[in-house]
Amino acid sequence: MNYNKDITGYENEEEFASYLNGKKVGRVYPSFLELLYKLYGWLDYDDCIECWVNKSKRKADIYIKINGYVRGISIKKGIKNSVHSESVGSVVYFFRSLGIDEKIIRMFLSYQYADGTINGTGKTRISSSLYRETHQAEIEEINKALNNEKYINSFVNRFVLQGNKSEYEVDAVIYGVVEEFIWITKEEIYYIMRKHLKDNISSLHISLLTLQPMSRNLNYNPKYEMCRNQVQVKWYNLADNIIEIMAFHRKPYSNSRKSNDIITI
Repeated sequence: MNYNKDITGYENEEEFASYLNGKKVGRVYPSFLELLYKLYGWLDYDDCIECWVNKSKRKADIYIKINGYVRGISIKKGIKNSVHSESVGSVVYFFRSLGIDEKIIRMFLSYQYADGTINGTGKTRISSSLYRETHQAEIEEINKALNNEKYINSFVNRFVLQGNKSEYEVDAVIYGVVEEFIWITKEEIYYIMRKHLKDNISSLHISLLTLQPMSRNLNYNPKYEMCRNQVQVKWYNLADNIIEIMAFHRKPYSNSRKSNDIITI
């Protein structure tokens, strides 16, 4: 399955909102119906849906409102999905608030800049692959420190579900386009991140999330220099991990009720 088509991420969000807005619950594709029941509980087929694109920079790309209740949804498509970006200074402040050791923070900064410094002022920059060749032991020490059960919920909240600019977590992440998509709820995200917390991954990571600079700017292009100060968090195998949840941890969907059953939320 492709879960993709030749439109931008913003156009994709608009298509989801346009498809859902103004429809009755019983008139949506079965894939949407299953998601709505998961987010709201039982709904009447005649319940009306309101949906709109979130114009502010928050984790939720669209909001769905039914019977006065609003759910926030993040939407992804394509490959190598970026789920978060934040200034390295803000990430360091966050690490310190969790009690991450200063030695680990210095190693993390050294990895971020890969120029022999912890502030990006070094004269010689190297690629991430070359950095791993000479500093793999340090990366493994960072990974051991960050992939700790006591931190994982905070990391998931910060990097996937809520971020550092919103008051609320998203309720689900959709992967795909209106015609073909899969989804994962926030509870399932917390679960799968804990499940894969001890996976052996050579890159700098927190469970299934990879942390890297937005750009190492190895050619010293002034246009991209600020990207060196941005930490980018990617969920590379998002679709595979959603399918894993669907196959092994989600109860089969069954719509056995009558269409006139009204469920109180």
